[in-house]
Formats: sequence, C-alpha cells, structure tokens
Amino acid sequence: MLMAKKPEYPPVSFYFWVKFEGIPGLAENSGDAYFQEVSGLSREFQLEQSAPGGQNENAFTFPTTVKYPNLVLKRGLFKDSGVLKWIDKTMSDPGRNVTTCTVMVSLLNPQGEPLLSFNLENVFPLKWSLDSFNAQESKIAVETMEFYYKKFTIQF
Repeated sequence: MLMAKKPEYPPVSFYFWVKFEGIPGLAENSGDAYFQEVSGLSREFQLEQSAPGGQNENAFTFPTTVKYPNLVLKRGLFKDSGVLKWIDKTMSDPGRNVTTCTVMVSLLNPQGEPLLSFNLENVFPLKWSLDSFNAQESKIAVETMEFYYKKFTIQF
C-alpha cells in the first residue's frame, strides 16, 4: 500500500538557513548560515496619483516602482564570522568601493530541503550592533546585522 505524502503546508518558519555568496574568504560550511531571526523579506509598490485637469475626484492611481526594506539578521554573537569580518572591513573604510554580495534565504522542509528561496541582489552592510551588556540578566549576546539590497527574486 502506498503511503500518501505528508503535506508541507503550512510550513514552519523556524527552519531556515542563510547563504552569503561573493564574500572573499568566506568558508562554505561556516557558522555564517545560522541565524535566529530574519526579517525584511517583503516588497511593495510605490504609488503615484494623477488628477487630470486638476479634478481630484477623478484621480488615477498607478504603480511606479517596487520598494524593498532592509534585510535584518539576528543571532548569537559568532566570533569567527566571515560575514562579520566583511562588515568590519566594509564599514572601516566607507570611502572605498563597497564589495556587494548575493544572499539566499531558504525556508526548509522537515528533510532540510528548500521549500522556498529568496535571492537578494547587490547586498551590502548598513549597520551592525550588539545587544547591551547587563550583569543582572542571563542572556546570550545577540548581534544584529542590517543590510541594503536592491531586489530579490523568489525560487519556488
């Protein structure tokens, strides 16, 4: 008897990985694929209105460009990070040419295979921060990385 394949819907949002491509010296199997949180995977149309002849009651609305927010990644501080070294090098000398990379964020199924992947283009760092130190709390030191990207495409 054939067993019906268990549906992968709805997918869970906690099983994902992040892959950086195009960063010199970044090891393929480094810990730089693991983050606790990813945000900024959205896009929306910018709208423009036109009122022919100044008649506002007959205004037309049409899409112009697509707007993307910044990509934000969070994780426990990872000391031997090739991504952090790239961020540090890029932000230490802002006058030089910025090296961009490609980032792929993949949502995984229970077998660890990609269900959906987002390919972000022309990515470069905007901000890096570390949560505050507090002797009265027992927390992991969390680093936050914020990146600009030009656009993304979705692989289904």
